[in-house]
Amino acid sequence: MRRWNGWGDDTINAELNPDALAFLRQQIGATEAPQDASLEAALAQVAQQPSRLPPHPLVSSAPEHRLQASFGQSMGDWLRLRFGRIGRVSDGVAWPESSAQVRELLDWAAAVGAIVIPCGGATSVVGHLSPPAAGESGGSKPVLTLMLSRLRKLLQLDTVSQLASFQAGVAGPDLEAQLRAQGWMLGHYPQSYEYATLGGWIVTRSSGQQSARYGRIEAMFAGGRLETPTGTLEIPTFPASAAGPDLREWVLGSEGRLGVLTEASVRVQRLPERERFVGVFLPGWAEGEAAARELAQARLGLSMLRLSNPVETLTTLRLAGHAKAIAWLERYLALRGCAAGDKKVLLMMGLTGSKAQVAAMQAQARAILKRHGGVSTGTVLGAKWQANRFRGVYLRNALWAQGYAVDTMETAVDWPRVPATMAAIEAAGREALAALGERCHAYTHLSHVYAQGSSVYTTFVFRIGPDFERAWARWQALKGAVSQAIVASGGTISHQHGVGKDHAPYLAHEKGARGMQGLQALVAHFDPQGVMASGNLLPPQPR
Repeated sequence: MRRWNGWGDDTINAELNPDALAFLRQQIGATEAPQDASLEAALAQVAQQPSRLPPHPLVSSAPEHRLQASFGQSMGDWLRLRFGRIGRVSDGVAWPESSAQVRELLDWAAAVGAIVIPCGGATSVVGHLSPPAAGESGGSKPVLTLMLSRLRKLLQLDTVSQLASFQAGVAGPDLEAQLRAQGWMLGHYPQSYEYATLGGWIVTRSSGQQSARYGRIEAMFAGGRLETPTGTLEIPTFPASAAGPDLREWVLGSEGRLGVLTEASVRVQRLPERERFVGVFLPGWAEGEAAARELAQARLGLSMLRLSNPVETLTTLRLAGHAKAIAWLERYLALRGCAAGDKKVLLMMGLTGSKAQVAAMQAQARAILKRHGGVSTGTVLGAKWQANRFRGVYLRNALWAQGYAVDTMETAVDWPRVPATMAAIEAAGREALAALGERCHAYTHLSHVYAQGSSVYTTFVFRIGPDFERAWARWQALKGAVSQAIVASGGTISHQHGVGKDHAPYLAHEKGARGMQGLQALVAHFDPQGVMASGNLLPPQPR
């Protein structure tokens, strides 16, 4: 069963070994986990909020359904659930099974004056699912959440054109299973893959771990069906088109503000003949960044390229435990001329394709990495990463149980800005917590590398605090300072997580005043009554 106040399946548990816990105490300080609120107490708070929606045969007002539908996986969501500060929740929840039922529910919501929030796998880390609170714009309206998980069918597989059409609520594992049964795959693997949905990937412009080969979701999305408050938008598939602006771009990144994506056609491919992941250590950040940039610009066809900075490399090794294995690794690297200690960096590389392609990529990559002082550990670390690629996020639960919170922020910048942006983001997080008398352990990796530049993905670990007020203050200080550092560095406020409500205040830094006006005009065309105006992406506009 899925956890109601944390990540993932409640039968899967990550554990912190004693050495890892000692490392965190050294970096941040000793702490204890606060007492979590019970599910019963949370449901009691929901029951005290009578639904403001009239009855409908497809809509449930059961407290457990309303609670489940109103929270994602942002730190704000975690803090509210764990401390029992539930706040406003959705008034009703529906599980449509077809585009026709979505259409019916949208029309009904408009008729009763409700706001609609679409929900795929509830994996948002930027506050997409929170209903407007009392006192906020839209807070006086009832809220209907559409849980899209029953829209999961494979509608058509066109093997000649290499296109697959799905209902958009299909989750990652189910999507891949339906394709693999016939020898095909999509290849979109975000860390939230276990629960995230195709529609959610599209409307938040998601990026999978192997986007270097398969592309970001915008490269996969070929067309689909969007049910908007004013009618249905059908987007046909073309291999390419010069017929004006691309309507797919209206859907990509729309975050449920224009309507509900119910069907999507995506570009698929045959299963690869061979795949391997290789770990390579380099002497320092300068060598690692130069190697990653050269590999990206050489366009070798690698499926993944991920570079951890020295602090993340050290943290990864320390949290993994296995002190004897790490000591052996340090000796091996020293013998091979790669500086041991706290300056080395770890580069993870994915090689996917036919046997000949993988062999050619590996030879070319080896030559580039050798020039930058790289020392390969073969597939030892790569195989371990592959086996646990979707389990790492479970560490959030284990850290919370020890009294530590984990949050992440990500951006993307051109190559000349990467080092300064990384430094500014980490410094902003540390300084924000230091102002509150707390320490913050910050570390970064480049998770998606392009010829033009790279994403910059930073993790922050800090003490939760003994009560909601202090925990919330720490998170808000961190979030605000890092967001400001990102826009001041010229980075996008979101490379892969979307905007939601948490990042909406910073969107104008990227789009500019005229761009924001254009987005508002687009929203007004598809949703003049504000049926989808929950505060995601753009603030609700007065009617």
